[in-house]
Parts: sequence; C-alpha cells; structure tokens
Amino acid sequence: QVHLVESGGELVQAGGSLRLSCAASGQTFRIYAMGWFRQAPGKEREFVAAIDWSGGSTAYADSVKGRFTISRDRPKNTVYLQMISVKPEDTAVYYCAAGRTSVAGVRAAPDYWGQGTQVTVSS
Repeated sequence: QVHLVESGGELVQAGGSLRLSCAASGQTFRIYAMGWFRQAPGKEREFVAAIDWSGGSTAYADSVKGRFTISRDRPKNTVYLQMISVKPEDTAVYYCAAGRTSVAGVRAAPDYWGQGTQVTVSS
C-alpha cells in the first residue's frame, strides 16, 4: 500500500500564494505518477495537476494553468503544488493522489488518495 499525507493548506487572501506538500510512504516503488485534485463545497472532485515520477512531464486543468505549478522531489517522495495569484474559486479541500500507470491514469482514476488539506481563499 501507499500512504499519502498532505500539508500546507491554510487561509490566504486573494492574490496571495501558498504551497501544498504531499509526502508518500509505504510501497512507493508502485508510484508512476502523482497529482492533485480538489473538491469545493457542493461540487464534485476535480483534477488540478499531475506529474510523472521519472521524467517530470506534467498536466494541468485549464482553470489553474499559469497559476499553479506541480513539482516533485524524488529522494523525499514528495510532490508539491505551488499556487500563486489564488482566487476565491480556488477554495476547496485539496487531495493528493498517486497512480501506478501514467499521468493520464492518475488524472482518470488514481490508485491512492490522501485525506485532504483545506485551502480557503478570502476575497
């Protein structure tokens, strides 16, 4: 099994920035790609960004392109989501996810999920 723990969620003003972290433990050799999803109140969970563990190729939702950057630190088994120019509509619980196949696989159907971290953007 793979265990994912997110951190970094907080209250931030619109236009500000913050960085989320997700540390993976357990059978991390199973991980091919990792990503972030978010779920706002009353809405379905949606894809935000993903990155493959080896080459670093990435994918982003249109709503965050140019504002969010996903990166990974392989020795630390950690993936980050740098968020800048945040907006009130970015308010959500952000979930870390990991997959055994590809970036597209993580985007479509992750194999592992974290518990989530709350991000609140005030206007």
